[in-house]
Amino acid sequence: MQNLSKSTVRADLTSGLVVFLVALPLCLGIALASRPAGLDAPPLAAGLLAGIIGGLVVGLISKSQTSVSGPAAGLTAVVAAQIADLGSFEAFLFAVVLAGVMQIAMGVARAGFIAAFFPTSVIKGLLAAIGVILILKQTPHLFGHDADVEGEMSFFQPDHRNTFTEIWETLGDLHPGAATIGVTTLVLLFVWGRSRRLKNSPIPAPLVVVLLGAAMTWVLGLLVSSETLDRMWRIGASHLVRVPVAKSLDDLATFLSHPDFTAWTNPAVYVAAVTIALVASLETLLNIEAIDRIDPQQRNSPPNRELVAQGCGNVVAGLLGGLPVTSVIVRGSVNIISGGQTRLATVFHGILLAGAVVFIPGLINRIPLACLAAILIHTGAKLASPTLFRHMWREGLSQFLPFVVTIVAIVGTDLLKGVLIGLGVSFLFILYSHLRYPMRQIEEKHVAGKVLRVELPSQVTFLNRAALTRALDGVPREGHVLVDAHMAEYIDPDVLGLLHDFQRVTAPARGVHLSLSGFKDHYPLTNRIQYVDFSTREVQEKLTPADVVEILKEGNERFCTGRQLSRDLGRQRDATAGGQFPLAIVLGCIDSRVPVEMVFDVGVGDVFVARVAGNVTSERVLGSIEYACAVAGAKLVLVMGHSGCGAVTSAVDLYLARKKASEATPCHNLDSLVASIQEAIPGHKLPPNGDWTDWDKAASVNAVAKDNVIRSVESVLADSPTIAAMSDRGEIAVRGCFYNIGSGEVEFL
Repeated sequence: MQNLSKSTVRADLTSGLVVFLVALPLCLGIALASRPAGLDAPPLAAGLLAGIIGGLVVGLISKSQTSVSGPAAGLTAVVAAQIADLGSFEAFLFAVVLAGVMQIAMGVARAGFIAAFFPTSVIKGLLAAIGVILILKQTPHLFGHDADVEGEMSFFQPDHRNTFTEIWETLGDLHPGAATIGVTTLVLLFVWGRSRRLKNSPIPAPLVVVLLGAAMTWVLGLLVSSETLDRMWRIGASHLVRVPVAKSLDDLATFLSHPDFTAWTNPAVYVAAVTIALVASLETLLNIEAIDRIDPQQRNSPPNRELVAQGCGNVVAGLLGGLPVTSVIVRGSVNIISGGQTRLATVFHGILLAGAVVFIPGLINRIPLACLAAILIHTGAKLASPTLFRHMWREGLSQFLPFVVTIVAIVGTDLLKGVLIGLGVSFLFILYSHLRYPMRQIEEKHVAGKVLRVELPSQVTFLNRAALTRALDGVPREGHVLVDAHMAEYIDPDVLGLLHDFQRVTAPARGVHLSLSGFKDHYPLTNRIQYVDFSTREVQEKLTPADVVEILKEGNERFCTGRQLSRDLGRQRDATAGGQFPLAIVLGCIDSRVPVEMVFDVGVGDVFVARVAGNVTSERVLGSIEYACAVAGAKLVLVMGHSGCGAVTSAVDLYLARKKASEATPCHNLDSLVASIQEAIPGHKLPPNGDWTDWDKAASVNAVAKDNVIRSVESVLADSPTIAAMSDRGEIAVRGCFYNIGSGEVEFL
């Protein structure tokens, strides 16, 4: 057992007791519901054996801390049909043994992975549907109308009625004694749940309910016997739990049945085994996934280990005469709601089932079904809470509609059919989402023009074909589209064929330029880029200074929003190795937090960058700027300052201290640089002796830094006749900008 402690053991024993009280009548009812018309098989003991085996065998082997196994309502139709087809209960037991072996094999083969593919909306719909069914199915039992057997969960019942007609008939068959017990205990459960003092009591509410129900049954019997109440108030045997009573060990032995191994020659046995194995495994995987969702500790049940555990349970059930076992969502839900912590609760419930059958069947048979119905209705109200419906509505139609359809389908048919219908609706939404939002499509604006980049997901299947076709069809004539497969681990041959045909036939016919990137060598497609994503001579000559400013602004916006262009830097490196044609020369600070190429989202060969502390000019810097514009053809000179500049901060501090940099630092070559920055300080009101707050100082330093940028722009134009003349002719522009190191935004001054 995992994480056992005094507190968890106490919680598990309490929860196991509650699950036992709920499971006992369900085991008997499912055995009755599994009988084919006209047959007395399976016996009631088969349901009890399945419950005991689910607790002891499956509980000990399973690693699930939340699931409780036993006979399942979802298998009643399968069991009845297979017993009728095979002609005997013993032949059916042989099929159960074979089904268990198949489940063990599936677990070893790790077939439990399918559990990861159940949509959340369907799982939550399953939980809510079970809650609704518990309320609808147990309402007749609450009022003493016990025509339908306990544990029967299908819409169409064995008595040829359905869930709603059964409720309608309850109105004409109200049993006053049972109704009094049922309503009283149900009210007690809700009051208990709202009282903090009672909720924290070590005594579980369901146990109090059962004891109260048994006591009220005894009191009503006395009152009827004394003729104080009419006979209709008596709680008869049909309204009580009915556990088979064994008067001796020989009688107990009759509860066991054994498989007919001679049936191995009957092909129908193998069909039955496969049917039981598949249905039981699917129901188990669905149920453990659902129960784990309501676990407060959010633990995960290992699906493959669960299949092995269920298989072992079914082998034992088949050998001893029990019904097939699965993980049962009703028992698991009651376990979680009752505070179960580990699988000890499951094992303890199995021990109690065995003990009740062997030692105290007469005492158990005094429990009224009405109080057990109250426990299940209370559980159902928690599973189908209005909060869950509101939450699913807020998730959107793609989640809410499959959720509601799953509920309606399960309530209107049975668990397995309803889940399959819910999965079908969820699959339709998946298809729709693949059509509308199949893959990431980004319109990128490179230096040479716009490119539509289509990013393929990691798994590209036939589901993506329609959406990819739609994306390619939307590219205008002479437009550029890049299909990026860098993230794709698998691409369906159908999609590869689509791209191959579009590349060879459709794109040339429409004048569309298709580029491919990231496709692996074994694909029948060649990676090639048909657009220009770096600055070439043609691009440089075509653009105006205003165009370059706009390109840098758009690049900074992408940087701030995290939508940087995808670039093949290796291809850009190779393409620019023979020459460069940058769009701009940026004079920036040496600060490591201001990477110019990243801030403006530009690639290799797009900009010159000159960096000097405080972004100040000098003869050498001006020479670099003149070369960039007059020789290399750059269209923009951009002086770039930034917030929190260390050089400007030091210049301000030294200005206030009336010291030189060489006096305050061990640096011998900073004086001229600091003096240049300090020329931007006059005109700013600085407090004497640095008497200011951190915020005031930061604001003043940033104001000086902006003025320093403007002075550097003026210095470039004043000290370089070459740049001034080119600017006057409109061949270039000289601008300043200020970078905020906190937000990443660039403000053009």
